[in-house]
Amino acid sequence: IPGPAGGCRDAAGAADNAMEGGAQQSSLWEPPEQDGGPGEWDGGEGPPEVKRSQPLFIHGSRDHPSHGLGSRSWGGWSHLWFCSVPSHWGGPDTPRAPLPVPQVVKVFGEDGACRSLEASVATTARQLCETLVRRTRALHDHSWALVELHQHLALERCLEDHESVVEVQSSWAPGADSRFVFRKNFAKYELFKSNASLFPEVMVSSCLEANQSMAHSELIQNFLNSGSCPEVQGFLQLREAGRKVWKRFHFSLRRSGLYYSTKGTSKDPRHLQYFADLTESNIYYVTQGKKLYGTPTEFGFCIKPHKVRSGVKGLKLLCSEDEQSRSCWMAAFRLFKYGMQLYRNYQQAQARLSQPPWIGPTPLRSVSDNALVAMDFSGCTGRVIENPSEVLTAALEEAQAWRKKTTHRYSLPAACHSSPLSAAIHRTQPWFHGRISREDTQQLIGRQGLVDGVFLVRESQRNPKGFVLSLCHLQRIKHYLILPSEEEGRLYFTMDDGQTRFADLIQLVEFHQINRGILPCKLRHYCTCVAL
Repeated sequence: IPGPAGGCRDAAGAADNAMEGGAQQSSLWEPPEQDGGPGEWDGGEGPPEVKRSQPLFIHGSRDHPSHGLGSRSWGGWSHLWFCSVPSHWGGPDTPRAPLPVPQVVKVFGEDGACRSLEASVATTARQLCETLVRRTRALHDHSWALVELHQHLALERCLEDHESVVEVQSSWAPGADSRFVFRKNFAKYELFKSNASLFPEVMVSSCLEANQSMAHSELIQNFLNSGSCPEVQGFLQLREAGRKVWKRFHFSLRRSGLYYSTKGTSKDPRHLQYFADLTESNIYYVTQGKKLYGTPTEFGFCIKPHKVRSGVKGLKLLCSEDEQSRSCWMAAFRLFKYGMQLYRNYQQAQARLSQPPWIGPTPLRSVSDNALVAMDFSGCTGRVIENPSEVLTAALEEAQAWRKKTTHRYSLPAACHSSPLSAAIHRTQPWFHGRISREDTQQLIGRQGLVDGVFLVRESQRNPKGFVLSLCHLQRIKHYLILPSEEEGRLYFTMDDGQTRFADLIQLVEFHQINRGILPCKLRHYCTCVAL
């Protein structure tokens, strides 16, 4: 019997379950009984009358028909003879509602390539990202994201892991220039990390912690706690509806919504004007604000109500003074809207990241880390080094010897500098982006998240023999020139006039992933683009 969810109910199986005395309830959906309806039987002689609109449960009995039906079997399943048919099923001549059909979702890469996938209503953004990671054979981590991009409005936002991709796609206007983009977003869960500086003290206040500064973790707990009353406040530029005029107002973001004051920084209820609802809106980055909307700065964002499907009318355009304040407003908006669901997404992403990449049982280890000891093989026989200071000295000497061997292996004579392998070894690395401009570099790093340590290496446009290391620190992108230098017939690369030299760019990047060196921070995340 077809069920309401489009599944198929096994009548014989349901009757078998009932014959067991009803000790175990079936997990299958059963139509509700109606008092006095055709599904009841008064217990008179003869079987109840079967009407056409009532499906008959045919029992696939394990007993032979000649055995008859005893009192135990009759009483156990007589109530399943007939069932009332819900009105939404309709009669036999009524056309049934079509089953949910998977929809085609097109996902674009940063290179413009497109891939089509089938997705059901229950498919989340995280599930779709994991499918694309497997198909593109990309490195699996929780920084991959699905971005909703409205090109005609210059708006984009990163979908949360739990959001339904089909529901988001169905909210687009027919024929609109909207799409999904698959790319990295290192700033997605940066707000849950203890060293994050997304919330300046001057912008965050709480009635529970008046005049008292809080640690970042305490502040996040305050946002997630529905009983607390945190508030983000500050000045924003607001574009007046129907005009290209921007005015400066003092805004306050609370759990109940976004407000602005009509009288300076006053929070008096008489002066607060309700501006936007959090539950019925989404927040977007404005990518080309100056060109399309005339924003005063490049740090614009937009609150788009769900009912606005196309066009500029209905968009609530705002503009902050710098990137830090914009990140603060957008992070607080996400925390207020999704609450603990956002934190659960982060925990699930961390749990997936800690899982081993292999499939099957964990491989056995032949030796425990606790059984490793330092050995000295300088003499005729080896001996265990028990003195901790001697162990440290031996480790430093071993590391120095390894560096010398590595330098000798990577360093090539001057006659071999034209070797294609040595000249192009860095081109195989995912962090190398070839000859891209400074502007394209800043846009790429900005799209993938202005997080400390996001970097890429590119060819220099001014120096034909040099390279540039582009690095994000404190939400700003800095560029460091890498120049080749030659000494004793060997080619080196340096960023500090030869004080620190590297055999190639791979060695330079690996060194700064472990050591900060002359950089303001270590290299943490490299920008990469995958081909769909």
